[in-house]
Amino acid sequence: MAAVGSACLLVALGCAIYALSAPLVAVRTGRRQFVVSARRAIYSLAALLLVAMALLEAAYLRSDFSFALVAQNSSSATPTFYKVTAMWSSQSGSLLLWALLLSLFSSAALYLTRRKHADIAPYATAVLAGIAAFFLSLMVFFESPFATLAAVPADGSGLNPLLRHPAMMFHPPMLYTGYVGFSIPFAFAIGALIARRSDADWIRSTRRFALVAWTFLGFGVMLGALWSYSELGWGGYWAWDPVENASLMPWLTGTAFLHSIIVQEKRGMLRVWNVSLIIATFVLALLGTFLVRSGILDSIHAFGASTLGRPFLAFIVVILAGSVALVLRRRDDLRSTARLESLCSREAIFLLNNLVLVGLCFVIFWGTFFPLISEAVTGTRASVGPPWFDRYTTPLALVLVLLSGLGPIVAWRRVTLAAVRRAFALPVAAGCLVLVALLLATRAAESVTSLVMFCFVAFVGAAVAQEFWRGASARRAISGERWSIALARLVGRNRRRYGGYVVHIGIAVVMLGIAASSAFVDQRDVRLSPGESTELAGYTLSYRAPTADILRDRAGTGAPITLGAVIDVRRGSDRFVMHPSRNYYPSDVAADGAIGRFFAGEATSEVDIRWGLTRDLWIAVQPDLRALAEPIREANARFADSGGGVQAVVLAALAESYRDHPPPATFRALVSPMVIWIWIGGAIVMLGALTAAWPSAEGGRRRLTSVYAARLAHQASGATTR
Repeated sequence: MAAVGSACLLVALGCAIYALSAPLVAVRTGRRQFVVSARRAIYSLAALLLVAMALLEAAYLRSDFSFALVAQNSSSATPTFYKVTAMWSSQSGSLLLWALLLSLFSSAALYLTRRKHADIAPYATAVLAGIAAFFLSLMVFFESPFATLAAVPADGSGLNPLLRHPAMMFHPPMLYTGYVGFSIPFAFAIGALIARRSDADWIRSTRRFALVAWTFLGFGVMLGALWSYSELGWGGYWAWDPVENASLMPWLTGTAFLHSIIVQEKRGMLRVWNVSLIIATFVLALLGTFLVRSGILDSIHAFGASTLGRPFLAFIVVILAGSVALVLRRRDDLRSTARLESLCSREAIFLLNNLVLVGLCFVIFWGTFFPLISEAVTGTRASVGPPWFDRYTTPLALVLVLLSGLGPIVAWRRVTLAAVRRAFALPVAAGCLVLVALLLATRAAESVTSLVMFCFVAFVGAAVAQEFWRGASARRAISGERWSIALARLVGRNRRRYGGYVVHIGIAVVMLGIAASSAFVDQRDVRLSPGESTELAGYTLSYRAPTADILRDRAGTGAPITLGAVIDVRRGSDRFVMHPSRNYYPSDVAADGAIGRFFAGEATSEVDIRWGLTRDLWIAVQPDLRALAEPIREANARFADSGGGVQAVVLAALAESYRDHPPPATFRALVSPMVIWIWIGGAIVMLGALTAAWPSAEGGRRRLTSVYAARLAHQASGATTR
């Protein structure tokens, strides 16, 4: 089966090379059939990669350790869910996922535009095929997912314990879908530049792909934050890690692009800005993939040093240099005749919004790559930490939230003073009311930036609610419909506009959760013995008893040993129990001993979280294994050559000893206000993005009408000529 998979990749590379060259032949010779055959080659590419993916997944499911990839990232004891998703935890497996998603996106885009963009499509097809050829070349010549082992091991190494979390298993596919999705507008933008098409036709055909990519990328970022909060055991959800930053940067420029193209469609402005933004977004998506592969920056997400760093870097340089050169050559074609008429207009707000988003991206880029920059300039690698990022991103985030409220209520072109008063009265009043309430009833004044953020979030909520109310009320006055029906039909017929408003609400809610949880978190690290208690933010935490289980971890990760604690929690009349624990996985080092190796491998925190709308209680435990050190040494000596059954009995005895004679354990407890609103806001963003991306019935009817009109015009012209 490995040979079949390798053959699929080789044939797929041939299809990609053909799809790259055939459209260029069509342009030179005028033979359109080469464009059609190139598109079909992309379809074939997708089919071949689907077969390759199915073969590799089947190898994981049947634990075929003749596959090097399966032996490295799975084992017989790995739960089935993690076997299915283990493929993209590896380097070559994630490359296959990247290429497969690219082929599916490309097939969809080329199919939907098969009767449009006759001058742009050949170049776009060639660009997409060139990207696919690069990733396939990496798999064929450098890192094949179908490499086999000469000596087949009895069992595999198993999946990295840190990745045994549902959010982390869905996190990479979501990110990659976002990264890959931006290749579609990038390819059509390059095609439009080559064909000297400066209008917005390519934007209209690819806008939905950009929105889908942006949505998936944002969802992936949110899943990564959830994994960090609930799995890593440090208590946070964002650490400004290089790979975290790498996923956020294209999302920021993609956000700017989605706003900027509205201005081009409405006013014909910002053409250079739009092509530059989509180029930057795609290059940053490649850069995010490069950071995971190269190992040039330390990150918990990186695969470490590999042979793929240089090819990736060379590819990024070629893409960036070629794109910038093309934009410079076409700058005269991209000039707009329309001008900004007023600083108090929606296009001005959009432009300022874009500048803030790009500024945020630049700050994050500088901080992420500062170790390399400092090493190149001074010879010493220095780095910046979370405080540096917070210092510069916080004011920009405040401005961004304010602008997300201003955009919906400011009109295009010019705004009169009376219109400003009418549009701003309710949002400003809401912000002021929240300010007074927070100052009187909470400790929000302890953090000025958080207080300002809360007021801005209220401003955004009121501004968007006002737009929904005015639109539904106007429709109701005309149609006589009930208010709820008028609102539903208003959104249904203007999905892009009102879906965007929902996204603005979601972003504001995310920022609300970040501001509250980061500024007002209460944390305590304490060492407790059974029977002892501690106080935190009104909670009384009592360590009742230890737990020790064999093959019974509550997360279902397949961990052989789980040590934890039973915590009784009391807050006023509210009482409940929490069960934080820590999973231990075996090492492959023989020197650790037959029994000791079960405690010497990677260990992961199984955090227990009591979720709430106003606050979360988060507890992690670090058991003290020193009390087991001597029994483990004795067991290593006595049972060095014992079988699995004897080892299981010994481990059960050690677990019982830990329960009966528990040492003190170290606990980390946090009370985080409103942290759950980060993910509630993310869900609202998803809802708004799906609303905006969902095709409307009106749009379908308009497209059908235009098709029939074109056919009638063609028939009429034919009749006239006869």
